[in-house]
Amino acid sequence: MSFTGKYELQSQENFEPFMKALGLPDEQIQKGKDIKSISEIVQDGKKFKITVTTGSKVLHNEFTIGEECDMEMLNGEKVKAIVQMEGNNKLVADLKGLKSVTELNGDIITNTMTMGDLTYKRISKRI
Repeated sequence: MSFTGKYELQSQENFEPFMKALGLPDEQIQKGKDIKSISEIVQDGKKFKITVTTGSKVLHNEFTIGEECDMEMLNGEKVKAIVQMEGNNKLVADLKGLKSVTELNGDIITNTMTMGDLTYKRISKRI
């Protein structure tokens, strides 16, 4: 199953408390909470390029399944991570105490991030 495509954010849960826990300033959280971000994923075998555009903020990460890479977190911090694939539709990464699971089901992509007992969930639809 290929992840390649553009996805528009449809809904999100726990955005504000999660971003506060990551240390984002309130002003940035307020700006970002109502913007429908667009995620673009390009998959070439085990190589992935992911670009998430939220207003004027662009987050860009590239990785190869099973290999260590540098990932930029939502707060701009760069961390080392290894992304694994479970089955043919789920990407799992541990980013410095934050677990990210991205699952593709048809045209819907669900990204769940967990940090301690706090979970942030984003649901996006292919456009």
